[in-house]
Amino acid sequence: MNDHWERVYATKDESEVSWYQDAPTISLEMIERAGVNRKAAVVDIGGGASNLVDALLDRGFTDLTVLDLSEKALEVSRKRLGAAAEQVQWIAADITGWQPERHYTLWHDRATFHFLTDPRDRAAYLAAMKAAVPTGGWAMLATFALDGPEKCSGLPVVRYSPDTLVECLGHEFSLVNQRHHIHRTPGGATQSFQFSLFRRGSVKPAQ
Repeated sequence: MNDHWERVYATKDESEVSWYQDAPTISLEMIERAGVNRKAAVVDIGGGASNLVDALLDRGFTDLTVLDLSEKALEVSRKRLGAAAEQVQWIAADITGWQPERHYTLWHDRATFHFLTDPRDRAAYLAAMKAAVPTGGWAMLATFALDGPEKCSGLPVVRYSPDTLVECLGHEFSLVNQRHHIHRTPGGATQSFQFSLFRRGSVKPAQ
């Protein structure tokens, strides 16, 4: 899969890929909903060329990590940020083999988890997330919704609802907030997404 994503970012501009968005509005709203401190550690899984890191830097976040399978995707973001890229930790790694070396207050993932069609890969992802997010920490996962596409970038995906994600994450994570979102791709197509915000530990029922 590594070769696939390196080819994608070697042959397409960041604004041409189907998952591109001018502003990561829903992600930012979810992060605000979590209410994490601007000094809190945030990791963006599959963040690659996403401009979420730009938006978080603009909002005063100071402890940001971006992890992606594709070194080329990370390089796109580093070049875009210029000198500000030095404020971010960049990790080129496969999430299913990554072993976090620290805790993160908030784990963000827009459109990575749904590519994991093998149960073993999903288990490895969740093990990494549970190692990275302590009790009281947050995890935001955005995937194609149940009525979303069955493939993305030529690869099969697993579609989710907030309830099926609850089943995946288990009792350690409580659903706090959920949003349905219709994403319009640069080519004009529409894709149905669901955004789910979880907190590790017991919380009030989702609103």
